[in-house]
Amino acid sequence: MILFSLSTEHVRNTVITNEQSQIIYKTETPFGLAGVGSTTTIHKIKPNDDQYDMQDQFDVLGEIEWHRFSSSKFRYGGTEVETKEFIPKRGLWGQERVFIGPDSRPYRWDLKSRVVVLSRDDASRTEVARFHRATFGIVGRKRKAMLEVSPEVAHMMDTVIMTFIYVETLRKDQDGE
Repeated sequence: MILFSLSTEHVRNTVITNEQSQIIYKTETPFGLAGVGSTTTIHKIKPNDDQYDMQDQFDVLGEIEWHRFSSSKFRYGGTEVETKEFIPKRGLWGQERVFIGPDSRPYRWDLKSRVVVLSRDDASRTEVARFHRATFGIVGRKRKAMLEVSPEVAHMMDTVIMTFIYVETLRKDQDGE
């Protein structure tokens, strides 16, 4: 499994690092009223060809424009799409969000109590990503919030990250966190 650590469980403003503690993604959302036109920008590390330049540089991977009373929007790869079209609700109380990946396969995020899980939306229901919340170490050892991703979806990691930010924000709002 590929493990990413999050600097905070507040996924709209976090730094996502790999197992070598290198920043791979970071998210920024200017302070504002949640759901009233705020936009989360997702940045991705840009490869650096200059071996003497140790400064990390980032490209904008995409944006999520949040709306409370209408469909939020994804901006990614030069396109803009409403979330009700790209990753619509399904299931009882909308606890599932489904989408077609860049590999043309169907996927499904399940918004469970306190956790989100991504799986193939087919007969196999193979789990391909899971969010683990931070623990304080009162019972067991202390650990940061982590996103565990199967290597079989590494080819679409950007899509996994963008949709994760979206569904985890929805789950937190639904759980009243």
